Amino acid sequence: MLNEFTGFPVAALDFYEDLEADNSKQFWTSNKHIYENAVKGPMVAMLSCLEAEFGPAKLFRPNRDVRFSRDKAPYKTHQGAYVGSGQSAGWYVQIDAAGIFIGAGFYGGSTTEITAYRRAVDDETTGPELETIVDSLRADYEIGGEQLKTHPRGFAPDHPRITLLRHKSITVGQRHVSPEWLSTPEALDRVRGTWRELRPLVEWLTRNTA
Repeated sequence: MLNEFTGFPVAALDFYEDLEADNSKQFWTSNKHIYENAVKGPMVAMLSCLEAEFGPAKLFRPNRDVRFSRDKAPYKTHQGAYVGSGQSAGWYVQIDAAGIFIGAGFYGGSTTEITAYRRAVDDETTGPELETIVDSLRADYEIGGEQLKTHPRGFAPDHPRITLLRHKSITVGQRHVSPEWLSTPEALDRVRGTWRELRPLVEWLTRNTA
């Protein structure tokens, strides 16, 4: 059943390690049953358990879009899933050869959404609120996302929140390298707990990027 999550077996990480070495249709076809049983199945089960609290998830396709890429490798070397809260804000989880990444943020926003984000960062009420949220997470989480190299047009280089203003996307997350708990039901608790910790960030981004 979809709601019976028991963890991600070691075979999931091994599958992606092997895929990195042989990213071919032949390998995928021969090992698709491992992907279905060790990666996709557990991921769908975990997301089903989280849906009541966080909402329905989007499971990303394993195939890469290679039409405009120099890299013609046909398959992604990770399995990601996203739970949207706003148009471009929400929670994220990923399984790959190294282990699991759990995070949240604002990604792939339109020009309108990025403008709304910067307007909120500039605001003397909502801006310090985001700064407090992000600062409270720095000790335990990696802060990422695409940034401008200089200040965005219309904002002073010495703006008190210039670092946040440079962001075109902002992500906050933790990577766990082959943790012992990944193959146990505790993995669900870890994802749930991390997403709960990141809820204030997601809620701020949802309110202020629309």
